[in-house]
Amino acid sequence: MRPRFFVHLSLVAALFGAVACHEDQIEPEPEPRLESVSVSATTLVLAAEGSVEVPFRVEDPGYAFNYSVDDPKCQVQLKGKDGKTPTEFRISRITPGTTRGTYTAVLTDLGLGKAYSREVRLLVGNNNYLSSVSYMPSAYFEVRSEKSGEETPVLNTGLPIVYVDTKNGWQITSKTTFVPGTLRIQGEGGYEGLEAVNCEIRGRGNTTWEWPKKPYLVKLEEKQKIFGMHKHKRWVLLANFMDRTLMRNLVSMKVASMTNLDWTPGCVPVELVLNGKHKGSYLLIEQVRVDNHRVNITEMTKDDNTGDAVTGGYLLELDFHYDNEVQWGDPHGGCVQWGANGGIPFGVKYPDPDDLTSQQLTYIKKYVYDTAEAIYGDNFTDPEKGYAKYIDVDSFIDYWIVFEVMGNHELGNPGSVFMHKDRGGKLVAGPCWDFDWGVLSFRTSSQAEYDLLNDKAIWYARLFQDPAFRAKVRARFQELLPELQKIPDYMDECEKLLTESAKLNFQMWNPADDASMNGWQIINGDENMTFHNAIALLKENYKKRLDVISRKL
Repeated sequence: MRPRFFVHLSLVAALFGAVACHEDQIEPEPEPRLESVSVSATTLVLAAEGSVEVPFRVEDPGYAFNYSVDDPKCQVQLKGKDGKTPTEFRISRITPGTTRGTYTAVLTDLGLGKAYSREVRLLVGNNNYLSSVSYMPSAYFEVRSEKSGEETPVLNTGLPIVYVDTKNGWQITSKTTFVPGTLRIQGEGGYEGLEAVNCEIRGRGNTTWEWPKKPYLVKLEEKQKIFGMHKHKRWVLLANFMDRTLMRNLVSMKVASMTNLDWTPGCVPVELVLNGKHKGSYLLIEQVRVDNHRVNITEMTKDDNTGDAVTGGYLLELDFHYDNEVQWGDPHGGCVQWGANGGIPFGVKYPDPDDLTSQQLTYIKKYVYDTAEAIYGDNFTDPEKGYAKYIDVDSFIDYWIVFEVMGNHELGNPGSVFMHKDRGGKLVAGPCWDFDWGVLSFRTSSQAEYDLLNDKAIWYARLFQDPAFRAKVRARFQELLPELQKIPDYMDECEKLLTESAKLNFQMWNPADDASMNGWQIINGDENMTFHNAIALLKENYKKRLDVISRKL
């Protein structure tokens, strides 16, 4: 239309005389053009004669088109990859959203009783083409029937299958925003299943969230008992993306359970099917939370600000990522490389930031400071004035042994290191969590092949200067050694359990892609091996660790 407009101006100029051009002459607004069509859903599940919403957006937001589905001239179409309109479902209506350029298409099942799974896309008419109507496509998304979801995919790995379906097939794109959905479990291998329950799901993790195989946090609407573990709302699905053996976390939790640590998360390998698509082998594990059956410490209120009440309970996390809302750097121990404030990075996981009072924060920060002062003080070996006054020594020894046996250097990094303190009690080490990065890998920690790995980690650097502490560590390790020597047999059991799952998992995911987060160097060193060869190396390294610790303690 623009050429006609300027011709019209030239005719006016000819009739009424030349018109002087001014610098402030206003150009007409350009007509909105259709630049793109985007759809937020990837998989949608349709019940028989049911409907689902498909939010979509057009750019330029001001672009106008006919979206009345009852009008023969409607400019929105639904097409499959074969270019045909699907016959099992249709667009029943389209409504504009509250934000300019946003719309919602409603898809409705036509009640034919067929099982289907179709990849389709929305097409929006482009009015800028004058000779014929052209269409701008969205990306493809999947629409499947509920009946189809029950039949596919077919999984016979022997592991329980966890099915998660988000509302309208919405994508999980955030570590902070939950997406509503349902979760059900098909029991296999002697495990009980779970009927569909309402849940919310979001992403989790730091580096692990950046990899293509995503880890998830699931929050159930009501507490559920899963795989014999105690009832709870919150569960984690660990992706184990970088782990060619698929068992580093599983084996580490087994080792931790052999100790006297207050609590070790229970876990079971599963297959995850998310919105009808198999996502591979996952580890369903109890999330670290304050609860009677998890981190069992006194639950605090905002009124617990004085006397004995303010002394607990607290759950702390030491993590160099500094991603806790309440955190600080303790300057003791020469750990100045960590954190904005320098020192060991402490964060409060419980009470929650919204519930934590200033008095409670002041108390736990001072307790941590006083603990470090005692550890690094002149009288640090004194049983009444030294470190034993502030920490549960036996728990710190067991915690160290788990990290040391598994060759996990993140006790000294530190990352995902936990401590907790109950009301009136001392600081207790644990629980164990997150044992995939560099565990039993001499590539990541070459020192682990011939020496102790964590005797210089955080406060342990000072604790090991006490001959009595070192003697207690040696005695406790020797006490645990007969059980620890059974772990290679446990690895053999895990290998049999995970073999079929591993075949499918590694058809979808390549652990060597973890190099993208590590200067283009693979992390554990076994990412390019076969599943079975990687486990053989894991067992070999584990046996070496037991030998090294026995000699070096």
